[in-house]
Amino acid sequence: MTPAARTVFYFSFYLYAVGLTLLFIPNIFLDVLQLPGTNEAWIRLVGVLAICIGFYYHRTALQNNISFIKLTVPTRVFVFISFCTLVLLKFAPPVLAGIGAIDLFGAIWTYTSIRK
Repeated sequence: MTPAARTVFYFSFYLYAVGLTLLFIPNIFLDVLQLPGTNEAWIRLVGVLAICIGFYYHRTALQNNISFIKLTVPTRVFVFISFCTLVLLKFAPPVLAGIGAIDLFGAIWTYTSIRK
């Protein structure tokens, strides 16, 4: 596995953890984000989507699919920008920017690994 693939591989486990938390114990995750709890299905659907994205990252890394690995960089930067924008517009609490920072740091790590 290349260094760039390894960054995406490790990030997949973060996505799996987020997805499983949203699927099985969503209100704990929402509490961390300082968002109101819910018993509605939408939050669990988001968990399923996070698990699916995690699977794509995981399998892509194992296959050293550099084209997909490169695509993860701008999308994770977009997540960070989007989360920060939601915070600045007061649609979300500041802690969401911290969650977005995880994506930004992952994107930077992948980008620097690709450039090496």
